[in-house]
Amino acid sequence: MPSSLLSILPRATSHVPALSAEVRELLAVQPGDTVVDATFGAGGHASQLVEDAGAGGTLIAIDRDPAVRGDFDRFAQKTRTATRFLRGEFDVVLAQLAANDMGADAILFDLGVSSMQIDQPERGFSYAVDAPLDMRMDPLSPVSAMEIVNETGERELVDILRRYGEERYARQIAREIVHRRTERPYERTHDLVETVRNAVQAPRRFGDGHPAKRTFQALRIVVNDELSCLERALPAALAILRPGGRLAVISFHSLEDRIVKRFLRTEARGCTCPPEFPVCTCGRTPTVRLLTRKALRPTAAEVAENPRAASARLRVAQRQD
Repeated sequence: MPSSLLSILPRATSHVPALSAEVRELLAVQPGDTVVDATFGAGGHASQLVEDAGAGGTLIAIDRDPAVRGDFDRFAQKTRTATRFLRGEFDVVLAQLAANDMGADAILFDLGVSSMQIDQPERGFSYAVDAPLDMRMDPLSPVSAMEIVNETGERELVDILRRYGEERYARQIAREIVHRRTERPYERTHDLVETVRNAVQAPRRFGDGHPAKRTFQALRIVVNDELSCLERALPAALAILRPGGRLAVISFHSLEDRIVKRFLRTEARGCTCPPEFPVCTCGRTPTVRLLTRKALRPTAAEVAENPRAASARLRVAQRQD
C-alpha cells in the first residue's frame, strides 16, 4: 500500500478495500471533481479518490452508521480536499442532494457490511464470534435481528431465508428456529448458529462455506432494508451525476449485483418499445454508457491478500449528455 494512502486511512482499518485499483482507474477522478462516496465506512476508497480530486476537489461522504463520524473527522484532517459528512441511508441522502440540484462527477457505492462493522463483535454481524444478535448498520434503527428471529412467523422466516439468503434449507432452519424459541428467546449469535447447525443435514453443513452464512446474510439484508435502499438509491445517484460523470458499484452477492446490472442495462438501452414496433414511440435515449460489459472480479493475487474481496463484483457506467 502506498505510504500516502496509509497516512490518510483511519486507525480503524489498515487494509486496501476490494477492487481499489479498478475503482480508481474507472472512476477516473480529475483535479477539482466532486466525488460522492455513498458508503464511506472506514474511508479506504475515499483515501485514493481524494488524492485524484486534489485541493480543488470536494468529497461528500455518506454513511448510516454514526460510529463512522470519528473516522471521517480523522480522515478530513489529513486531506487537502474539501470534505463533508452526511449521516443517513444513502437513498435518502442522495434524494435530498438531487432535490437541492447538487452535481457530482463521480459516485461510488461499496455495498454490504463493512470490515469495520464485522470486526466489532458487539455489532452481531459475524457468525464466527458469539455476540448480541443485532446486525443493525445504524444502531438507532428500531428493529434488530433479535426481534426478527424471535417474532417472525415460520412462513415468513422461510420466505426471508429463501429470498435474501438463497438458502436451500430455509424450511428446515425456520422450523428449528420457531421450535427453539418456544423454549427461550434468541439473544446471541451463537444460539442462532447452533440452531442452523442442528437444522442442516450433517454431510451438507460445510459443502458451501459456513452453514450459517446464508441465514446471517438474509437477516442482515432485512434488518437494514438493503435491497430496497439500493433500488431507490441508483436513480437518485444518476440524477445528480453530471454529463461525463461516472458511477461505480461494488456488490458482494448476486442479489445486489442483479439489481445493479438490471438498472444500468436499462439506462444504457434507452428505447423500451416492444421489438415488434417499427419505430420508437417512447422517445427514451440512453442515459449512461456501460464501461464494464461484465462485472469485474478481483484477481487471485488480491483475494490471496484480502480474502474478504473474493465475492466482490464491480460495475461502472458513464453519464451521457
